[in-house]
Amino acid sequence: MAILSFLFHSRQWRDSLEAARPALYRVAYAWCRDAALADDLVQEATTKALERGDQLRDPTRFKGWLFAILSRCWHDHLRARHPHEDIDELADEYLAGGSTPPEEAERRQTIARVRAAVARLPVGQRQVLTLVDLEEFGYAEVGDILAIPMGTVMSRLHRARRALREDLLRVESAAPLWRVK
Repeated sequence: MAILSFLFHSRQWRDSLEAARPALYRVAYAWCRDAALADDLVQEATTKALERGDQLRDPTRFKGWLFAILSRCWHDHLRARHPHEDIDELADEYLAGGSTPPEEAERRQTIARVRAAVARLPVGQRQVLTLVDLEEFGYAEVGDILAIPMGTVMSRLHRARRALREDLLRVESAAPLWRVK
């Protein structure tokens, strides 16, 4: 009976990890802007989660625990790439409606502008912004995931949103004013 319980837990554990992969990938890609690296980070995070599943004390905090592992994998990657730099200072899927080709082109341009603006944010701000606004974690959860105080989460989020708004307004004002109708 104990063997069946272990197998069920193992299968359930793997199913939970597999269900979390798309969200992990979205966040990893938002942080690194490289599809192959995002895949590697997600693979590393899920492998570590499988190896260290016994370290999760509260199963209701599974998602936050998993994203904390992803965050540490990302930080390890940055440290390996930039061993003497402070990583905090380094510089969705959507539903397609029945839109017209010009509307679709405009929507794609907007998405590209937003993604580019997010990519220009410093790493720390990008991490907080994606976890709060994309994955809808609370400030305390983001603080736990990134191992930073909640006040730092709030200030980084404020600075990230302000920088994003300014960047998008600057790009918008520089865009040509003509449109083909």
